[in-house]
Amino acid sequence: MSRAGIRAHATVETNASRDSASQVSRATLGLREMLLRGALRPGQRIAEIPLSAKLGVSRTPLRLAFEKLEHEGLVKALPHSGFTASEFTLADIWDAIETRCILEGACARLAAERLENPASLEPLRKINCAMEEISIVEIEGFTEYLTLNESFHRAIFDLAKNQALRRAVDQIYRSPFVAPSGHVVLRQTAHWREKIRPFAEEHHRAIVDAIERREGTRAESLAREHGRITRRHLEEALADGNLMETIPGAHLIKVRSAGRT
Repeated sequence: MSRAGIRAHATVETNASRDSASQVSRATLGLREMLLRGALRPGQRIAEIPLSAKLGVSRTPLRLAFEKLEHEGLVKALPHSGFTASEFTLADIWDAIETRCILEGACARLAAERLENPASLEPLRKINCAMEEISIVEIEGFTEYLTLNESFHRAIFDLAKNQALRRAVDQIYRSPFVAPSGHVVLRQTAHWREKIRPFAEEHHRAIVDAIERREGTRAESLAREHGRITRRHLEEALADGNLMETIPGAHLIKVRSAGRT
């Protein structure tokens, strides 16, 4: 084969690979969104052929998407073939949130222990200041608030300089109701605006201070406590039936047989 032919063949293979990856990504995102909004119910076998047509992907990328979401815990394989949406008890969710607290605490401790230049903390302070200035009355403002909040957390992961730990945090964030963005459900509640939000922002300031002082144990303790706000947040939503109906993925919670609360 000529050099031109080799290049053409390589280009075709590259384009095919990119298209395949794009289909898997599209299938994964679409399937996750359907699970969280209740289009696919726990216990019911998910029919692959109509789902493949709905998402606009072939069967192979869809099966890869199922495998990925099975790894995340959002779907589970049925005994003979196929998949169904997973169901979570409150005990499952509390365990996932506690795991998040442990991992984020470890990140904060490592950030304090490995800090080389205090100037690297300035972006964290700017993020926190920007969050404090945002009005969350309008959805646009709250969306920006959530984006900044995630940026704050990920900036600490960067300072920890531990890729294995970061991958573990990314994985636990994919669990329903666990990531910091879960706060969206309480955007309009007075309790969130008047109590939880100021408390969370004070945590941010204290975590930055502990990292700057290289107080690893303190930074870890603060980060763990900060993560537990997510549990308090969900507990308030669970206590309000109307509010619970607005939570993406709420139908996946098996409340009545939740075990411990």
